[in-house]
Amino acid sequence: MSEDTKRAIRTAVQTALGVAVALPGIVDAAGIPETLPWVAGALAVSAGVARVMALPSVQALLPRWLRTGE
Repeated sequence: MSEDTKRAIRTAVQTALGVAVALPGIVDAAGIPETLPWVAGALAVSAGVARVMALPSVQALLPRWLRTGE
């Protein structure tokens, strides 16, 4: 895999995770009601993704270039 491809994948993953982590704040700042079904679903998924990605066992499975703290 070329370095450009690795960088593109890493950027896409980091952006998706960043949006997932920031989504609750974005919804709150935008004043969107959290009771809307699609917002509630998105918040639940983003919370789940952020929680799972923070697990040490998941970090160990990720390639080194996707791990946090390295």
